[in-house]
Amino acid sequence: MENKLKIQIWSDIMCPYCYIGKRRIEGALEQFEHKDAVEIEWKSFQLDSSFVASEDDDMVEHLATKYQKDKQWAQEMMHSMTQNAKNSGLDFHFEKAIMANSFNAHRLLHLAKKHNLSDQLEELLFKAYLTEGKNINNLQTLSQLGSEAGLDIKEIEAVLHSDTYAKEVKQDILEAQSIGVQGVPFFVFDNKYAVSGAQHVETFIKTLEKVWEEGEFKSKPTLLNTSDGDSCGIDGCD
Repeated sequence: MENKLKIQIWSDIMCPYCYIGKRRIEGALEQFEHKDAVEIEWKSFQLDSSFVASEDDDMVEHLATKYQKDKQWAQEMMHSMTQNAKNSGLDFHFEKAIMANSFNAHRLLHLAKKHNLSDQLEELLFKAYLTEGKNINNLQTLSQLGSEAGLDIKEIEAVLHSDTYAKEVKQDILEAQSIGVQGVPFFVFDNKYAVSGAQHVETFIKTLEKVWEEGEFKSKPTLLNTSDGDSCGIDGCD
């Protein structure tokens, strides 16, 4: 098989399970004998495109209000995600997290895609938000992370001080809606099979093997898992 097995991943930096999902698909690829023939394309998604942050934001209160739950529900959800992250080798610190609108980060990710640096920048953005407590909508922070990922500072500044790649971000979101994405992370394997949520490594391995063996690709994804895995959607993170 000469062509690449392409995996498209819709995610939002503000989604904890998207970081966990990144680790799990990486773990699956490490065990996949054809991993060198796999190409990953990161796609933009926003859980709350209208969100405007303020200095007084409290994550527990914000989540409880947003999803019409009590604070105990929000605290338990955050604790569950923190434990889930540890199982994937990640260290979440929600007490440090600064809530932000992720639109500018997604625009910068499209610049990274142009230079084949998407994965590097995704990693840095997730870590900045979920572990280091950095504001991923702060232009200076984005510039630093972009540079660390390997992007040229002049290109970074040109993007961040304009509306460049805004259309591309919105197009990714519209594409997600067109194929029925309700939450992220959402994985599409060679435009043939879709897997919703941060599934276990074994699920991703089986999907990779199935797609590789079949070899013939369709245009409409077929959802393989019957129930959503760990993901974040408009009704909260499950």
